[in-house]
Amino acid sequence: MLPPSDTVEVAVAVITRPDGAFLLARRPEGKPYAGYWEFPGGKVKPGESLLQALRRELLEELGVSVEHAYPWITRTFTYPHATVRLCFYRVLEWHGEPYPRENQELSWQFADNVEAQPMLPANAPVLRAAGLSPVYAITNATELGTKASLMQMEHALRKGLRLIQVREKDMAKTALHGFASEMVTVAHHYGAKVMVSGNVDLSREIGADGVHFPSAQLFNLVKRPDIELCGASCHNAEELFRAEQLGMSFAVLAPVLPTLSHPQSSTLGWRKFAALIRNCSIPVYALGGLHPEDLITAWKHGGHGIAMMRGIAQVADA
Repeated sequence: MLPPSDTVEVAVAVITRPDGAFLLARRPEGKPYAGYWEFPGGKVKPGESLLQALRRELLEELGVSVEHAYPWITRTFTYPHATVRLCFYRVLEWHGEPYPRENQELSWQFADNVEAQPMLPANAPVLRAAGLSPVYAITNATELGTKASLMQMEHALRKGLRLIQVREKDMAKTALHGFASEMVTVAHHYGAKVMVSGNVDLSREIGADGVHFPSAQLFNLVKRPDIELCGASCHNAEELFRAEQLGMSFAVLAPVLPTLSHPQSSTLGWRKFAALIRNCSIPVYALGGLHPEDLITAWKHGGHGIAMMRGIAQVADA
């Protein structure tokens, strides 16, 4: 969907270091909202693509040359002086040391401890999204057994995994409570977060970090539950739109590639995945037949990252 003609298009960079810190800039005197912190970027000039505008702005403002920038999320926000369409890119590789060339201040911050205040209102949801792990693991205890599943996830946590969904449809209620509780204990030890599939009460009982809603539940929700993280399983544009309407923390779109469990099912493929999530306002993970080496492919197609069930074994064994 094209923005209204009076909407200002802005290319914005989430410049992220290998340790997870991202760069914020403080608006200098003489500009609207002087003193507020924001992600660096600027207006798209006539005839420029978003990526061209991003590269130009970062060179002008910070003196850095972008090596790799991946499309991410798009959010529209109305300020008193203008409506802006913020097209965010994640910049993970660049040349040069960022330097304030336009009298702005710069600060590296971590998503779980942002000290730069005040932030521009449009950037608040983006801060939360920026802190999401690029890999989302889904448990498979029904196939592996609870002990083996816990061991597998702990091995992956040691390798950097930071987001897990407990999804065990066929597990008895008491067993699920015990398994999910153990998963929360193990994950929290490593600073990771745990989502519970479809069960708000269970999530609260065991001290999990959120709930992941299957697509069938999305249209039964009147509003987003008051919990830290809310994920949504989606398979088409309608479900993605509903996840956006509810203000979900993120969505998972599937199936991208053939899976062992449903080898004959129709798949989206990367091109359709990219088309469906283009201009989405929330981060979207790719799911379905994926492996760790597919992460960069997901980034190139606008995905926040990859979700894996069987594929997480390769992270654990790496």
